[in-house]
Amino acid sequence: MAIHPIEYRYGHPEMKAVWSEETRLQKMLSVEVALAKAEALAGYIPGGADEKIALGTSRVRLERVREIENEIHHDVMAVVLAIAEQSEDAGKWIHFGATSNDILDTATALQIKDAISILRKETSRLRSVLLDMALQHKETVCAGRTHGQIGVPTTYGLRFAIWASEVDRHIERLDQLAPRATVGKMSGAVGTQAAFGKMGIEIQKRTMEFLGIKAADVSNQIIQRDRHAEFVMWMANTATTLDKICIEIRSLARSEIAEVEESFGKKQVGSSTMPHKRNPIKSEQVCGLSRIIRAMVEPELRNNTLWDERDLTNSSCERVVFPESCVLTDHILRLTSTIIQNLRFYPENIRKNLELLKGLNMGEAVMIELGRGGVGRQEAHEIVRECAMEARDTGMHMKDVLLKNRTVSKYMSGSEIAGIMNPDKYIGTAVEQVETLAIKLKKRK
Repeated sequence: MAIHPIEYRYGHPEMKAVWSEETRLQKMLSVEVALAKAEALAGYIPGGADEKIALGTSRVRLERVREIENEIHHDVMAVVLAIAEQSEDAGKWIHFGATSNDILDTATALQIKDAISILRKETSRLRSVLLDMALQHKETVCAGRTHGQIGVPTTYGLRFAIWASEVDRHIERLDQLAPRATVGKMSGAVGTQAAFGKMGIEIQKRTMEFLGIKAADVSNQIIQRDRHAEFVMWMANTATTLDKICIEIRSLARSEIAEVEESFGKKQVGSSTMPHKRNPIKSEQVCGLSRIIRAMVEPELRNNTLWDERDLTNSSCERVVFPESCVLTDHILRLTSTIIQNLRFYPENIRKNLELLKGLNMGEAVMIELGRGGVGRQEAHEIVRECAMEARDTGMHMKDVLLKNRTVSKYMSGSEIAGIMNPDKYIGTAVEQVETLAIKLKKRK
């Protein structure tokens, strides 16, 4: 019986597979095999025992591991005993010198490595989608807004470029943290490697080489959780960017603004009672799930504050934190890419909103030109402010109010004012910024 929405509603099979019970077992088996190979090479266990252990692991089945765990109530020993059953006389050398978290933490590192690979792929795809949209709309002039109020013009291309740049920084951060979050260890009960004797460092190094990851430089019974917390915080940071993007899309899709809209299927239903509705439900889903991802930061930070060389409070917590964070982050990355790729634009509404204030939002352009013409900047600001207040109160177009002002008319003709107040001519370097970013990001992997 499915209970958690991840089981039936959210998440992609690729990421779910990384955190499945079957994969977890296979990663643990891989660690035990790598340990046996390293120990055999070091002469710590008899030669050939590692081969029998490797063969034994290939015969281990999840059902049998569950049966053993139900009897002994220890997950790692259940795996060890299941391997031993299939490894003939080599069974006595399985897990030799290791502690449970040598296996568990190293298996987690392997899972995180796989998860990071998927997350990087999807984050890179979103960056490409945003950059393509930035180039496509680099000259789509629209109303800029600050404090929820219409300001001077901007372009949709610049908006998408800003998001693409932010996503690119997340990729850079992920590449930087990946080596820190994907280390394994064979340090024994409290970190001294005492059970391995003088061969501990060599065994740990070779085990990790077989697994394709780095060894922790130093650890106690567990990998220190600042490494994992950094990864979870990356997901929270990335989810917040997606939240921001989708909040903007939801805002721009409001009935009163209606500049963009999520794709809407021919038979899609917006409301059970209001047949006309076309709600931004995909963006809302991104915003909602981002809250869950951000909420994972606190428990993972607290997983680093364990007693002495370790306690078990992190274990149950991480069984929830890692799968949920990774599955949901991957899910909303894919969903945001889909939303952006299929976004519908309404040019007539974009233009209507740009001109909604009857020129009031072009006051800065007039102020700057007055300043260039010889009027002091502060005086020019006050002149334009007074004209703007009059235009607001009377409902007149800003251009007409400016023409009535003696100082303004002294420096500018009616045609000059009209040209200055053309929003299409007041986007500065917006197009150039988009094109420059595109050149930069297209060099990225």
